[in-house]
Amino acid sequence: MGAEPDPRFSLANERTFLAWNRTALALIAGGVALEALGLDLQPGFRLAASLVLVAAGLAVPVLAWVEWARTERALRASAALPGSATSVLLAITVVLVAVLVLFGILWR
Repeated sequence: MGAEPDPRFSLANERTFLAWNRTALALIAGGVALEALGLDLQPGFRLAASLVLVAAGLAVPVLAWVEWARTERALRASAALPGSATSVLLAITVVLVAVLVLFGILWR
């Protein structure tokens, strides 16, 4: 399994994991709010944007846990730290939701 890493790095890795979980909660809350508030958007686009947010909120904690484990293994092996697929998912989600909301505004 490798050597015990510097606790500061393990704790920073854990804080990153917890930050991703807070982000997931915000994504879910945003998806619920978008649909629950019934904003004046075209209903199909509003529902699609809500579903994308909630689905991303479900996926982010899983990806965050996988990344936490990969980073912890890299720290123990004194290897290069892995990249973040979660960041890419979040960027795609934000762009997709913005496009859906924009279409929802234009086609109301």
